[in-house]
Amino acid sequence: MEQRAVDQLKTIARINRSYPDFQMSSSERLERWAEILELNPDRSLSTFRETEYQPDEIRAAMRGDGTAIAVAFGDPVLRAAGMRDDTYGEARRFFELSDRQIHKLVCFCHFGAHVSASTVAHQVRSIATRRSSGPLAYLASFFRR
Repeated sequence: MEQRAVDQLKTIARINRSYPDFQMSSSERLERWAEILELNPDRSLSTFRETEYQPDEIRAAMRGDGTAIAVAFGDPVLRAAGMRDDTYGEARRFFELSDRQIHKLVCFCHFGAHVSASTVAHQVRSIATRRSSGPLAYLASFFRR
């Protein structure tokens, strides 16, 4: 990849300095996460151990290289939309997920030590689909779990 200074780029491209203020709905953020995971569907992702047994502050700070959350944080679009780091707590906040939802996506007890990116993408997309179906469908999804 060739790197250039902003002044050099201005001669060949239009620079959009408002990009860091990029806004996405929570459903759009989830959909983007699923798309990123599907770019490499066979990728083996690490899981988190026993998230449900950790105190809130420990659980919120959990992170790991090669996790589904780390994949999301590696995306410049999601970072521009406001994702601040690759911790469990930040994923919960940024994607507007309940503890139950994020637990189902990244915990060892559901998948073992590793899970395929396509499996997590399917789960993420399922949450996004329920959410985009409207507020009543979103509320109803809590009672189905």
